[in-house]
Amino acid sequence: MIKRILAISGKPGLYKLISRGNKSLIVETVDEQKKRIPAFGTDKVVSLGDISIYTNDDSEVSLASVFESVKKNYGDKPVEISPKKASQDDIIAFFEKVLPNYDTDRVRVSDMRKVLAWYNILVSDGITEFESQEETPAQEDDTEKKEESEA
Repeated sequence: MIKRILAISGKPGLYKLISRGNKSLIVETVDEQKKRIPAFGTDKVVSLGDISIYTNDDSEVSLASVFESVKKNYGDKPVEISPKKASQDDIIAFFEKVLPNYDTDRVRVSDMRKVLAWYNILVSDGITEFESQEETPAQEDDTEKKEESEA
């Protein structure tokens, strides 16, 4: 689900991918207005599924995993901390609780505020499933059988 949620540089909020138009994407705001707009090739569009957070052990944690950690710590409701009005210390304390081993040199407070704001937007819209469902072993067996029968 999170792969269909987009962030567009220069535009506030998050957007759901609705369809692809001629030289553009048709997106819908993830809020109560549900306004549809085009996103053109000149816009920098990034799927939330492609975003990762740097950690101290030279690896990256997907944004979906960070959202799952927030959900585990704060429940299926928006976090009470305001991303715009909270102090820098409050935002850092929030992020240390959610992802204790984040890279303090590469992850800025503005990034932390954006993660918090995005989480609140998604949960307010009823989106609480962040990580994609893994295939069950039965589905994997069926896939292997199809590949063998085609050979």
